[in-house]
Amino acid sequence: MSGWWAYLEEQTRREADASVLRDRRLMAVKTVWEALRPLGPGLREAEQVVHARYEALADRVRHRPPDPLDLPTLTARTTALPGQVAAIEALWDGDTVHDWFVVLIAVLEDPAGEGHLATVHHYPGGHPPGLAAAAAGRALADSLKVPFHFASPDTPDDQAPRWRTT
Repeated sequence: MSGWWAYLEEQTRREADASVLRDRRLMAVKTVWEALRPLGPGLREAEQVVHARYEALADRVRHRPPDPLDLPTLTARTTALPGQVAAIEALWDGDTVHDWFVVLIAVLEDPAGEGHLATVHHYPGGHPPGLAAAAAGRALADSLKVPFHFASPDTPDDQAPRWRTT
């Protein structure tokens, strides 16, 4: 485990562990980072401390289930949006905690905007997020009779062109 854990006050340790046990990784990192910042460690060290806590508490962490990708759930989510669906789009995104993942959205007209439908992470033993998001997005778009757009289904690219710009 990272040696920085020993420098944290007991209250900070309890807060970080509570966030880890609820699978709130970013909150745990924020708690640890803010406590360690006066001592000099950066964000990367805080992430390493939290990663070590995930390993130490692994059997007790209540992992959030993945977003559902079944057609009835996605259809219900589009129905609840405040505008008419013009297209379904899949976009790559990523961060230091989750690596690359795909966000499935509904592109809206009247009023213009977009609505989040699901976030597709890579899970051990599961399909790559690009494949899973493409299959779910295409099925939803077909059922709604709207276009489906995924500019880079095979390779993570958060700069790929969007549906409205193609």
